[in-house]
Amino acid sequence: MEGLTTTTKLNNGVEMPRLGMGVWKSDNTTAKHSVIEALKHGYRMIDVAKQYGNEAGTGEGIKEGLEALGMNRKDLFVTTKIFNGDQGYDSVLHAFEGQLKRLQLTYVDLLLIHWPVDGKYIDTWQAMEKLYHDGKVRAIGVSNFNNERMDDLLAHATVTPAVNQMEFNPVCQDVDIIKHDNHLGIQVEAWSPLGGGESLNNPEINKLAEKYGKSAAQVILRWDWQRGIVTIPKSSHEKRIVQNSDIFDFELSAEDVETINKLDQDKRSLTYNMFQWHNPDGAPDDVDKWDDSPVNYKD
Repeated sequence: MEGLTTTTKLNNGVEMPRLGMGVWKSDNTTAKHSVIEALKHGYRMIDVAKQYGNEAGTGEGIKEGLEALGMNRKDLFVTTKIFNGDQGYDSVLHAFEGQLKRLQLTYVDLLLIHWPVDGKYIDTWQAMEKLYHDGKVRAIGVSNFNNERMDDLLAHATVTPAVNQMEFNPVCQDVDIIKHDNHLGIQVEAWSPLGGGESLNNPEINKLAEKYGKSAAQVILRWDWQRGIVTIPKSSHEKRIVQNSDIFDFELSAEDVETINKLDQDKRSLTYNMFQWHNPDGAPDDVDKWDDSPVNYKD
């Protein structure tokens, strides 16, 4: 039966919930309360990152939320990510200890490379393989890896990534990446699954919302579910946290799934060239919402 406890089996045998909650753009206090509310309403997967600056609040929410419900750590799937400024073999091993402390955990279920920092992501992956073999993470994966970088990583890896977390929503569907990762046995996970206002205000999606008696967000999240994409919608409001999980009492027809498939524009909100670590054309690093400076994240 479909629900928040439904899982998918990763390529190393670990079971990962198919729907969880992300905490991007939340301060520590907001992240804490969002996690507590999510756990209360049945979520069993939380996605965070050092780059978000809220691992400490997320950790508090996990601790208090589990205690309030009488649950054990093993009942929850926690993902965090390697910060761009920490990439490199030794720095990853050091920084990850700080991440565990902030999260108040002894292990995480999934550790991802947040972005494929040029010249560093291979060393970063090798450090993550050590953490995996040492039992400090149950699975390792990547985020924002295109096919070229995925193939380069695999040429140097002894462990195949379990997950590739990509921007995925109706206007950014990464068809070639999904096909390639599926062939490799790598689970695709969506960040920014709702695509902001552009997707939520799309006339075709709103027609479907009216047809099914659901919100535009619920239609999109159900589309993700039927596409086999693991999804982590972010919300700091209890009402929306609940609404985002209310997608199990209806099913989109094959025709309606295809209607949303046809909305793809290959339109990304973030690209490699927007970061200081990949700037071949001299483009300015103007992504102020993604602070790439390690000075703000002291262990």
